[in-house]
Amino acid sequence: MRQLISTSLALFLITAVWAGDAAGPALTQVDYTHAGTALRGWVARPAGTGPFAGVLVVPEWWGLGDYAKGRAAELAAAGYVALACDFYGTGKYTTDPKQAGEWAGQFYADPALMVARATAGLDALRQQPGVDAQRLAGVGFCFGGSVCLQLARSGAPLKAVAAFHPGLKTAAPAAGPITSKILVLHGGSDQFVPPAEVATFFDEMVKAKADWRMEVYGTCLHAFTNPGAGVTVGVGLPIRYDEAATKDAFAAMHRLFAATLAR
Repeated sequence: MRQLISTSLALFLITAVWAGDAAGPALTQVDYTHAGTALRGWVARPAGTGPFAGVLVVPEWWGLGDYAKGRAAELAAAGYVALACDFYGTGKYTTDPKQAGEWAGQFYADPALMVARATAGLDALRQQPGVDAQRLAGVGFCFGGSVCLQLARSGAPLKAVAAFHPGLKTAAPAAGPITSKILVLHGGSDQFVPPAEVATFFDEMVKAKADWRMEVYGTCLHAFTNPGAGVTVGVGLPIRYDEAATKDAFAAMHRLFAATLAR
């Protein structure tokens, strides 16, 4: 297991700010730091005192916006404490692909930094009241899916990761056995993840002796679980929401979590 870069975690400042939709639990902000960068995540929790399994939600490369927060609220409604983490710094969010690519690029180029920044969010989740630190998982979307896969490669203490339409290539393949169970939800027509990249990932998972599974949605493009894909974010890019595939993909995620996070 590769040693994780240590993180600097500040005292959490938690205040109720974002209420989600009427069907989901409210979110509260959680301020923390990593390597001198102020970060602001959002946590949603079920009713009661727990202990609850915890799920780290890693957003797309646009930054932490309402999409990831909404997914965290849905996970809380399903019985998990979910923290939507911040990768770029408090308030940094864009709909410009060029800006998003610049922000995400530093982490793609430095997998150790990617893991360290994600670990800061994982530490923030672990310290939330009622979270069972022995039952943690990760969920990520696009860039966030790549982050979750890199966490699994690093040996992070996660029971499972669910990576929705992630990039699959990495500059730091798994150096040893992967212990997290892995679920990849992949769009078969995703122009950002060509078949050769999928094949390389297959080979990596086999060599790492991973317990992994990939669901392929043949006609789906990149970002197929985001209703804003190509409409409010990524206008002009080959991305598109698919409602039926989204429902199936999240059902697969919930089956994985039921099998790995139950007490």
